[in-house]
Parts: sequence; C-alpha cells; structure tokens
Amino acid sequence: MLKDITLGQYFPGNSVIHRMDPRAKLIVAILYIVAIFCAQNIIGFAALLAVSFLLILLSRISIITILRGLKPILFVLVFTALINIFLTGDASEAPLWQAEIPIFSLVWRPTIYRIGVLRAVLTSVRVVVLIMVTSIFLTYTTSPITLTDAIEELLAPLKLLHVPVHDFAMMMTIALRFIPTLIEETDKIMNAQKARGADFANGSLVKRAKALIPVLVPLFVSAFKRAEDLAIAMECRCYRGGKGRTKLHKLQYHARDFVALVLMCLFLASIFYINYLNPLGISL
Repeated sequence: MLKDITLGQYFPGNSVIHRMDPRAKLIVAILYIVAIFCAQNIIGFAALLAVSFLLILLSRISIITILRGLKPILFVLVFTALINIFLTGDASEAPLWQAEIPIFSLVWRPTIYRIGVLRAVLTSVRVVVLIMVTSIFLTYTTSPITLTDAIEELLAPLKLLHVPVHDFAMMMTIALRFIPTLIEETDKIMNAQKARGADFANGSLVKRAKALIPVLVPLFVSAFKRAEDLAIAMECRCYRGGKGRTKLHKLQYHARDFVALVLMCLFLASIFYINYLNPLGISL
C-alpha cells in the first residue's frame, strides 16, 4: 500500500504538460477544480472525465501509475459512496431496495433510492477526477523547484502586505517533496519490524493500531532528524530566503500556456452553461 502512494512524486518527461509554465499549470488546475465543483449533472461529469483522460494522454504518464495512486483513498471513496447511498433519498420516488434489519431492540430500515446511487457515483467521480488532475499538474509533471517559483510569483502581490510569500512557497514545496521520502522511510521501518516478528496485518483493529506504535516513534525521530539536517544544510549555504535572490532559470510564458488557459476558461464556461442553464434538462 505504501508503494502505491505517488503524491508528491515527480516523473520527468517532455510532454506538452511538462513543458508548460508552472504558473499556467497552477491557474489551469484552479480553473479545473472550480469546474469540478460546478458540475451538477451527468453531462457535466462526462465532460470532466473526458478532459481528465485527455490530460492523462497529454502528460504521457502511465494510466496504471495514476490509478495506483488512487488506491490509498479507496476507503474514503467507499465510505463517501455508502453515506450518499443510504442517507440520500427522495420520498416522492419508489425505492430501489428496502429491508428491515433488527439491531438489538431496534429495527433499522435501510432504503436505497435512485438519487442516492446517482449522487454516490458522481461524488466518487468528483473525488477521483480532482486527485488525478491536481496530481498531474502540480506534482507529476512539475519539479519542486519550479513549483516553488510558480507559487512565489503568483502570490507576489501579497508581499505588499508583508506576507512572507517565499517562505510559504518553500514550506509547501518541502512538504510535498518529503512525502515520498517519509513513505520510503516508513516502508523500511515496517520491514525491519516485520523481520523482528511484528504483525501489522492480523488481529483486531486495536491490536493493529498498537502494532504501529513501534513504527511511529522511529518515523518521527527520523523526520525531525531530516528536518534538522536540511536546516543546517541551508544555513551552511547561506540561505536567507527570497530577499535579494536571483534565479538561474526565469519563468516565461509561451503560446501553449495561453492556449491552455483559454481552453480551460472555455471549458469552465461550458460546464457553467450545462449545469446552471441546463439546456438538456438532465439534472440530479
């Protein structure tokens, strides 16, 4: 399971999305997130899925790699789907399924309606698409250094309010960069504990939670040690933040960035038109 977590990993490449300016990637990702939460019917979600698979093809990242990164959130998807299925209903329509389950002295009557199933599917699609697209734009195709520069330049107006923009961007990038490192460290610690007879897969939930304590303690110690080593290394290189710093590679917009921004704006407008004006009459 730990090896399936691809959050924060960067996959070098030469695709169209790899070559985009990181500032344009951030803006396009934000516009796409807005489109995801604006979608309210089947047509809108179908358009979101189509664009998502198109972005996967353009990024030239294996679909297996992207789907493998969704495995850690499988529990969240199932839990969300069940909540929508059993807690969403419309008394005006006939239920798809109904039962009576005795629980001690009470009787639970779970009922499934068409609207609940539909919302469960669309909510799951919304979460999957959100994670896939943000991962493609922000981590899979963007290196931590360029991501830091992009965040800093986009938030540059906040410097007028004396907001430490560079420090904020650096902290976000370091946090993303250390996720794969901590995952690898956790895997090593768990393998070492298994070699000493630890069992993380069997037993009750409480027993398995207690078995993780010998993993968490060395993991936290290792994380603080890495943070201290990083701070010392930055101080030894006379790192003083963003003030007075120059960049080896300056960010520059290209034609493909403007094309991507225009296309995403048009896509957002079309989602808004489909969902709020509802020309096809298909809605949840």
